[in-house]
Amino acid sequence: MSKNTEIPSPHRSGYIALIGKPNVGKSTLINALVGQKMSIVTSKPQTTRHRVLGIHSTDDYQAIFLDTPGVLEPKYKLHAAMMRNVHSAADDADVILMIVDVRDDPKDVMDLGVLKGKPVFLVINKIDLIPEKEALPLAEAYAEMYNFEGIIPISALKGANLDRLKSLFLTYLPAGPPFYPKEMISEHPVRFFVAEIIREKIFEFYSKEIPYSTQVNITVYKEREKKKDLIDAEIVVERNSQKGILIGKGGSALKRVGSAARKDIEALIDREIFLQLHVKVREGWRNHDNLLKSFGYGKQ
Repeated sequence: MSKNTEIPSPHRSGYIALIGKPNVGKSTLINALVGQKMSIVTSKPQTTRHRVLGIHSTDDYQAIFLDTPGVLEPKYKLHAAMMRNVHSAADDADVILMIVDVRDDPKDVMDLGVLKGKPVFLVINKIDLIPEKEALPLAEAYAEMYNFEGIIPISALKGANLDRLKSLFLTYLPAGPPFYPKEMISEHPVRFFVAEIIREKIFEFYSKEIPYSTQVNITVYKEREKKKDLIDAEIVVERNSQKGILIGKGGSALKRVGSAARKDIEALIDREIFLQLHVKVREGWRNHDNLLKSFGYGKQ
């Protein structure tokens, strides 16, 4: 149970970090909480790499959600950079939502040290996948591990129990004015979301190592009057063999990615675009300090 279930009357603004292991539904949840697609969502784990910021504002509050990469044991310097994004989000947060999949074993919970001693709500996602009678014993098992402010079963995909979740964590946001204009839904530029859409299509259309070895950079974004906007995207892979698979016979595979991405990008910006995709090989980029920094993953 939560300590307080009523939203206080003063205007409140604050940061809520979503933290959990890969594939527990963090991105689906932030999209549902913000009311618009912020993070790409695929069936594959480790899709999110950056700290994705989404803003939901009402007359009474401004909730700034931080979606984070799934907590994992780093195998590459890229993973280490992703984990720094997790820790920085926890450092900045006023409230942490620890997300778990209802099918996970509570004994296999992530390292709780990342929670930083902040107010933490445990969110048991995908509750629709188990019988209702199993929910309470599961919540009790997690309650023995940490002093959570509240434990809330939800289904982010179906929107179940999200209003109750909001009513709980909003009471912990500090009183104060909004940090961003109320009409803003993110501080990320359009280029960021365009690159993420292209990367999402790569996750959807390719299997095995290809999506995880891929980085997307927007090299040209030009708005043009009376013409389609021009977008050039560079898709970076680690090996020539990956380049061949990504492009496909006669360029067919890459055209499929471009066609699907173009539709979603046009829906996002409400303008027609001319999208060009180019594939480049940068051997071992996931362990290359300078390349990681140039791709926006910070100090290595």
